[in-house]
Order: sequence, then structure tokens, then C-alpha cells
Amino acid sequence: MAPRAMDLVARQGVQFVVEAGAGAAAGFPDSEYAERGARVFAGREEVFAAAEVVLQVRTYGANPEAGRADLPLLRAGQVLIGFGEPLGAPGEHAELARLGVTSFAMELIPRITRAQSMDALSSMATIAGYKAVLLAANALPRMFPMLMTAAGTVTPARVFVLGAGVAGLQAIASARRLGAVVSAYDVRPAVKEQVESLGARFVEVPLETAGAEDQGGYARELGEEFYRRQRDVLTEVVRQNDVVITTAAVPGRRAPVLITREMAERMAPGSVIVDLAAERGGNCDLTVPGRTVVHAGVTVMGPLNLPSEVPYHASQMYARNVAALLRHLVRDGALAIDLQDEITRETLVTHGGEVVHPRVAQALVPAGR
Repeated sequence: MAPRAMDLVARQGVQFVVEAGAGAAAGFPDSEYAERGARVFAGREEVFAAAEVVLQVRTYGANPEAGRADLPLLRAGQVLIGFGEPLGAPGEHAELARLGVTSFAMELIPRITRAQSMDALSSMATIAGYKAVLLAANALPRMFPMLMTAAGTVTPARVFVLGAGVAGLQAIASARRLGAVVSAYDVRPAVKEQVESLGARFVEVPLETAGAEDQGGYARELGEEFYRRQRDVLTEVVRQNDVVITTAAVPGRRAPVLITREMAERMAPGSVIVDLAAERGGNCDLTVPGRTVVHAGVTVMGPLNLPSEVPYHASQMYARNVAALLRHLVRDGALAIDLQDEITRETLVTHGGEVVHPRVAQALVPAGR
């Protein structure tokens, strides 16, 4: 948690203990935490022993190796808050439940007005969309803006953004700021106005898209036949662009393949694909998570955890999101779990020794039962 975010909940009687060096990589020295009243402990064990609520970036489900090392430090009744990938890692949350840990998953924050200040997924997606454009601009062997020079006119780069959620909209805005000609596509026709308000062209694809979004505001899987027809329509659009940034991800599922090997091979040599869904397998057939590969002259980038490459602002934004959730949960200096409240109910994964989130509990049921 960034030091200033502690101020948001200090008035509610919340006291902080911090692991030494926890904020150093993001530019927050221990002294800044101490100045705001936090106790700084040298050992991780001391922090877990003293804390009633443990705040992490990635908890056990989203960080299996380090999270498993933390399991012996957790105790029954302790509260764990962070990104936990509960829909993709239900087994890990079942382990937390057996330990008696109460866990909240930041990626399950509902997309409702009063929860906007807690929406950590949107915060991280904003950073990822911005950083994706910088990666593409650095890898592309041409400049983004149009320039009128004594050596002639330099034509602008053409950027196509697949998916106009938070990451996609930020990618559009960032590419436009750099001077590129930008177009975008999303299965939700309702985002057309948002895309055009940022100065990009919305690509119309005549496909039935009812049910593309669930009640929580997150993408819903549409089926392989839909994605196959979508790829057929988008092949020519992809070929005409210098940069393609893909952002399509479905919580708890493998990312849909939007760009096939054949589509990428039709792009001009030197073109760049930045796949923001690499952590979920990738939107491109050629994506290798965590690596950059070159195929038929096209650079395909599969970055992982892009927000960590902008640690100062990523920490600042995430800390404010977590602090807002904590402020929502704390009453008179104590944690109050009100299951009648939508934010609490939708974000709570384990409590009282059980997996209480219906979708995560369903994911634990063996197929065919």
C-alpha cells in the first residue's frame, strides 16, 4: 500500500504494520510509512502474526508459489485481501477456506457506481493499456505521428485496438496522443461512442453480440463459432494496420484467440502485435507469455504484469482501491462483514471455513455433476 493511502482509513481506527522494504521497488521508503504511524517489521512472519487483515497485491490463487509459502503464516479468522484469481484457481481458495481464512478478491469488485473507487481491475488495466502503446511504439520500425519534414512527409502509423474496455480505451487514447491513426473493435456495440470520442474509428462487424457482457460488467465467453466468424471479418482490418493491441480476456477462462497465425502472416513485415491477454494464454496464436517472438517479420509481444513496470503509479492506484474497500468493510475500528451489501457479498470468496462465493464454489464441483 502506498503510504498516503493509509490516511484514507486511519480515522476509522485502522493501524498499519508494514514489511520492511515492501514499497522500496515502487519508490516508497520505509520512512514514509513510519512517518504516517505504521510499524515497520523486518520479518514477514512478524507482519502476519500482528495483522488481523493482510493486504497483498497477489494472494495465493494469483501467486501460487509465494502464496503457498505464506500459508503457514495465516491463521483462522485472519482476513486476506488482494487479487486472487478465484475463478481460475478455486482449489487454492478451498485451501484458504480450510485454514479458516476470510478472503476478498479485488477482481470481483462489482462494476457499480458506489464501487468505482475500489475497482482495481480498471486501475491496472489503465496502466496496461498505456504501457502497451509504449511497447509497440518502441518495437515498431517507424514513428507514430505524421510529420511534415524537409525530407518529405512521414505518414502516421496505423494502430488497431481489439477490445474497448478500460485497457483498450487507454490504449486508444495513448496511441492518439502519439499521433497514430487509430481504429478499434469491440463485441459490445455500445462502446462505439466511447471509441469515437477518443478520436478513433469504430470498426463495424455485423455479428450478433447479445450477451457479450455479464451483469457485473465483465466480458462473457461467446463460443468458438462466434470467434471464428469474427476472425474471418477482421482479417483484412488486421492486415491494414502496423500495430495491433489485443485486450480481450474473460475472467477465469482462457483468452479467446482473435488473431490466428495466418492473420498475423498477412501483416506487413515490421508490424507489431502486443497481446495484453498473454497471462490467460493470449489473443494471438503466436503469443508466448512473457516473451517477444518474431514470426514472418511480425513482432509478437506477450507481456506479463505490465502494471509492475510502472510501479509508482500502479502502487498508488491499487493502494487507493484497497483502502476504499477496507474503509467500506471497517466499522468503528472493526471489520464488519455484511452479506446484505452487494460489494461485500460479491467480493467475498471464503469465510467461516467455506468457499462462499457461488461462482467459485461451482468451479470446485467436478465436471458432469
